[in-house]
Amino acid sequence: MSAPDLSQLSMLDLFRLEAENQTQTLTDGLLSLERDPAAPETLELCMRAAHSLKGAARLVDVDAGVALAHAMEDCFVAAQNGHAALGQREIDCLLRGVDLLLSIAKNPNSDPARRKAEVNSFVADLAALIKKAVEEAPTPPEPPAIFAKERATEPQSDLVPGQETTDRVLRVTVDNLNRLLGLAGESLVESRWLKPFGEQLLRLKREHQQLRRAADKLREALPSEAMHDGTRDALAELRQSIIACEQFLHQRMAELDASDRRSSDLAHRLYDEALACRMRPIGDGVAHFRRMVRDLGRSLGKQVRLEITGAETPVDRDILEKLDAPLGHILRNAVDHGIESAEIRAMAGKPAEAVLRLDARHSAGRLQIAVADDGQGIDLAVIRVAVVERGLTNTETAAKMSDSELLEFLFLPGFSMKKTVTEISGRGVGLDVVQDMIKSVRGSVHVTTEPGAGASFHLQLPLTLSVARTLLVEIGGEAYALPLSFVLRIVKVPKNRIEMLEGRQHFKLDDQHIGLVGAHQIFGTGEPDFLSEELPVVLLGDHNASYGLVVDRLLGRRELVVQPLDRRLGKIKDISAAALMEDGSPVLIIDVEDMIRSMEKLASTDRLSKVGHRGGKIEDGRAKRVLVVDDSLTVRELERKLLSQHGYNVEIAVDGIDGWNAVRTGDFDLVITDIDMPRMDGIELVTLIKKDPLLKSLHVMVVSYKDRDEDRRRGLDAGADYYLTKGSFHDDKLISAVVDLIGEAAA
Repeated sequence: MSAPDLSQLSMLDLFRLEAENQTQTLTDGLLSLERDPAAPETLELCMRAAHSLKGAARLVDVDAGVALAHAMEDCFVAAQNGHAALGQREIDCLLRGVDLLLSIAKNPNSDPARRKAEVNSFVADLAALIKKAVEEAPTPPEPPAIFAKERATEPQSDLVPGQETTDRVLRVTVDNLNRLLGLAGESLVESRWLKPFGEQLLRLKREHQQLRRAADKLREALPSEAMHDGTRDALAELRQSIIACEQFLHQRMAELDASDRRSSDLAHRLYDEALACRMRPIGDGVAHFRRMVRDLGRSLGKQVRLEITGAETPVDRDILEKLDAPLGHILRNAVDHGIESAEIRAMAGKPAEAVLRLDARHSAGRLQIAVADDGQGIDLAVIRVAVVERGLTNTETAAKMSDSELLEFLFLPGFSMKKTVTEISGRGVGLDVVQDMIKSVRGSVHVTTEPGAGASFHLQLPLTLSVARTLLVEIGGEAYALPLSFVLRIVKVPKNRIEMLEGRQHFKLDDQHIGLVGAHQIFGTGEPDFLSEELPVVLLGDHNASYGLVVDRLLGRRELVVQPLDRRLGKIKDISAAALMEDGSPVLIIDVEDMIRSMEKLASTDRLSKVGHRGGKIEDGRAKRVLVVDDSLTVRELERKLLSQHGYNVEIAVDGIDGWNAVRTGDFDLVITDIDMPRMDGIELVTLIKKDPLLKSLHVMVVSYKDRDEDRRRGLDAGADYYLTKGSFHDDKLISAVVDLIGEAAA
């Protein structure tokens, strides 16, 4: 990791850099001293950090910093010598001093009078605490040998701690690193060009071998008595020339192969080194959470400690920066929601101090982060009640949901299990932000829980945003890349397994109906001719909802160097970035979340075409278009089949809201609607249509089980052109009524 070029920084900048490093050292040390107040190594570390800050502040004439650091140093020395014990009050006061030191370093010239007052107050408070601690302390033992040396031999501050190495450093901007990584990626791509070129030479070698065999056959075919000396010599010379060419080509191919290996190895090493410049230990970005968890727990009357394992795990600096807010949300939720009070923990047989664990590691080419607590866990019964109360599902469906399905509701925007709002939680903001951030970097998150034992959040992220593991597919004769993190499965679907449900194509996989969408329709390309009886399908989405994307061909997996699109292009629909293939040809990387939204939009308006049959569309452009609105699956399907059999182009909507959205975005000749439906009933839908100046001429038919005069009158008064009972499905009344209103199916 690059460090600043010290020659180009001012003294105040140097002081700020040291303060940022040393205050983190002090914070970590003080949190450790809470568990072991007399730990000699930790006391020594804290004392030297305070001493270094005092020297640095003196060099830049920041008197407030000198006084503050000196007071903290004296406190640590007193603890080292056994004259005072650092209890909870002293630790709290020292942490307050750490915050004040950092504030002074960041703004050394702001309001000197106020700074002086704050420092004087701190020094006085700390002195009072130390005096009291000294009075209460027993007779101090002999100090350990490690501290017997005189403080006169104090270490000289080098202004940037931890740099006891002789390595030379330079200041490198993030833009420089990004450009370096981009060039390294291009060199990696260029190095791959030699392999296909070598394969072409191998083909040339085979052609030479065939030429030699042809020359041999020619010589054998000619009778020896028919050949004179000139012909025999010419054939021999031809054969020798071919053999010489083969040998020359063989030697050059061996050299090319060796050069390819060296070039590829060099390009990979260059790219790995450039990538390493962008990597930082995850501990750099999460160490401050230890203090946050501790302070938040104390504000809630809880004892909580954060343990971090895998702090040296390298992470792309861009991902590390984006992780700050999500991890903060998860940890705050754990302290507020998950951790019980000390009394409840005691009754459950748990220690009074709760432990949060943040574990980071690399696995299968991905960054795995787990955040777990030992609290009470997530009450699934409460979630079950909450989703019903919020109208997200009904009681029967909620009762059948699995634990994992219920836990997914926690990531919905605005979802909160708290009845009251506090400064920490209850506003329904947090876990949806976590999921959005994780998805934005091509990652995933899921949660598990065990009653009485705690909850765990598992984050899976790419190691870097610069390289994407992808599945290459062909769509409309062009290659596209799908990030593997969004690919659930790859299957070949026989055409005879494709079924129609509500006018849309599905296939069954593991007892689930998966909707099929042709990639050619998403990207507006021509539909391919599928000569095989099996369709290549990529399952995209998450564990709750997925679509089957039908592509032309599967091209295999690739690791691609991501190249951001020019900002002047803006957001390109369904595309997130680009990359270069081994032969230098460009490939677009698909924005899967954007594509799923496109799929849902097509599905909601029933504008999906059939896949697997060239040109076979669900609708004929000349057919009359009918929208069927009904919350009953059986009724919708029955009406759709009746109308489709008579040549009408039928689309469906599952309730009044869905129907209203479809009417406003589609061009229909007729709407057939039920009355009793959730969210918006048929009478409201008819009223909205007839009041809209652009839609009021649209024909509307009400189809209902209700056959009373008052029900019929309500529908007609709302503006319906026809009222029909559902019992009429058993004869031709529905079709006759449709023909009366809009005519035959053909335009």
